[in-house]
Amino acid sequence: MTYVIAEPCIDVKDRACVDECPVDCIYEGGRMLYIQPDECVDCAACEPVCPVTAIFYEDDVPGEWKPYTAANAEFFTEEIAGYTSPGGAAQVGPNEADHPLVAGFQAPA
Repeated sequence: MTYVIAEPCIDVKDRACVDECPVDCIYEGGRMLYIQPDECVDCAACEPVCPVTAIFYEDDVPGEWKPYTAANAEFFTEEIAGYTSPGGAAQVGPNEADHPLVAGFQAPA
């Protein structure tokens, strides 16, 4: 199991979670942050510092945001991010790519 970043993070990217993560598994995409599921150690340090309540334990993701569980994992592919498990967000820096779910997101009017 892992933690998941969901829709409230889109176009916010506060990064308080990045600063709190002890294993550097939260990566920056073009419009939101993503948790690398193989690197996450389920410590929960990121969850309480998120100012927009976008981070959930995988089993606790609200129904309307369940697709973000797959989006976080699928972001880490050669086709989307250009890497799979790079071993730390600080090494790779920000990435302008996003999962198609995030890239196509339009905020309600």
